[in-house]
Amino acid sequence: MKKYIIPHSYQISLADRRKLNSHNSFLLWFTGLSGSGKSTVANAVEIELHKKGIRTYTLDGDNIRKGINNDLSFAPEDRTENIRRIAEIANLMIDAGTVVLAAFVSPYKKDRETIKNIVKDVNFVEVYINTSLDECENRDVKGLYKKARLGKIKNMTGISAPYEAPENPDIEIFTEKEEIDDSVKKILSKINLKLKEK
Repeated sequence: MKKYIIPHSYQISLADRRKLNSHNSFLLWFTGLSGSGKSTVANAVEIELHKKGIRTYTLDGDNIRKGINNDLSFAPEDRTENIRRIAEIANLMIDAGTVVLAAFVSPYKKDRETIKNIVKDVNFVEVYINTSLDECENRDVKGLYKKARLGKIKNMTGISAPYEAPENPDIEIFTEKEEIDDSVKKILSKINLKLKEK
């Protein structure tokens, strides 16, 4: 079937879209344990970018797992496919000229490398929300850790499935030590120049 896929040559380019938006487009990938604060930090960053007139969109487990990826489980091979599909969606949104914020546990290094390969290294900013398992369990916003400890949830990252922390993230956020405003400022200062590249 692949031999019948012939891309159409559209005349509006990525450069045209970036010029229209007056900013670069790329992917901010927030990784960390469940309850680490990924979505909270991503949301706060998006608010500040929106105030600056930056075109953004946030992808997270809720808006992906309920629709596009509702056929996938949390087994390792389905987690990998989940991340691959998200990366492909992000890649299209980058091509549309949007700054994409993605908040996903994404526990495996190889899957995060796949994201980087799909969107291209230059368009990938890895943000590691470094929060201890103890703190995430204390927060247990969705009650997932409690259920995992009772054996009601299988393949729970940090409990019955591994989390492979990034070794050299572009940005590292420590939610147990930093105020959210400080975390947002740290991220914005790191991506300020990237936003201006076109």
